[in-house]
Amino acid sequence: MDLFIYNILISLLWALLTGEVSVGNLTLGFVLGYAALVVLYPSTGKKSSYFQKTLQFIRFVLFFTKELIVSSYRVALDVIKPLPLMRPGVVGIPLDAETDLEITMLANIISLTPGTLSLDVSRDRKTLYIHAMYVTNPDDLRREIKDGLERRLLELLR
Repeated sequence: MDLFIYNILISLLWALLTGEVSVGNLTLGFVLGYAALVVLYPSTGKKSSYFQKTLQFIRFVLFFTKELIVSSYRVALDVIKPLPLMRPGVVGIPLDAETDLEITMLANIISLTPGTLSLDVSRDRKTLYIHAMYVTNPDDLRREIKDGLERRLLELLR
């Protein structure tokens, strides 16, 4: 976490040195600060998970963007077809997520993708119930969510 704060401070310093405080300039400062930390930090001999978490975050954002585009295309295509291919259903997803943050983030990310909606969490917080527009095989849907969104989200949060 210290390196993240250093990176923010470097981006603020960059903005002050260039005399322009804008989103683009702060982003450039953040990227340059990250590159500087990647080059300079190994010389300290300490270990940090900051660089690994940053790469995991980028991979997660790319994965979620791909899922968002694919599901949006699927729903849009189904809307314009004369005969919809929807097979709606409610499916229980067993959770590996344990904390309130992990469960809430997973439920919100599932709800953000078109065609799926988080409905409820069981009292024991072991199962998340979702409504999906395309349920041909509930086990495939469970596997897709567990191996895709949940696994990547938990890697990022833990």
